[in-house]
Amino acid sequence: MKLKEAIEIIWQNRKYEPNSLIEALSHLNEEVSKSLKAAMRNDKKESQKELEDAFSCMLIAMKMLNINLDNVVYRQIEKMQTDISKTMHIFSDRVEMRIENEIKGGWNIYSQEDVLDAQKMAQEFKCKVIWEGATQLSLKDMVENAKKDKN
Repeated sequence: MKLKEAIEIIWQNRKYEPNSLIEALSHLNEEVSKSLKAAMRNDKKESQKELEDAFSCMLIAMKMLNINLDNVVYRQIEKMQTDISKTMHIFSDRVEMRIENEIKGGWNIYSQEDVLDAQKMAQEFKCKVIWEGATQLSLKDMVENAKKDKN
C-alpha cells in the first residue's frame, strides 16, 4: 500500500471528525501519551495498540495540514543522514556549546566540578569536546585531579 493511499483510507474510516487541527493534534498527543504509559508499565501489547491509534491520528493531522507523505519520508531520511556538527569548547574560564560552529549556549567555569559537569553534558548531548586556549594542559590536569579527588 502506498502512503498516499493509506492516508486516504484512514481519513475515510476515521471514527471522529476533528473540528480543528489543534483538536487533531491533541488527540494524537493523548494516544502517544497512553502508549508511553503502557510501555512504562511494561505492557507491550497495550503500548502497541495505543501507538497504532496514534499513527492513525498522525495521518489524520497530516491530511488536515495537506502534507505530502512521500516528501516527509525523503526529508526525514535526509535529516537522519546529515551529520550535524555538535561541539563543546572548554576554555579556561568558560564553556561554549556550538552546533555547526554557531554558539548556542555557554556558561562560566568556576571550579573543577564545572569542568567535569561540562564533560558529562558533552557526553549526554553527543558533543565532541574541544579544549581551547593556552591553558589546555592545566584544564586537562584539573579534570584528572578532580577525578582522583572523587575516588
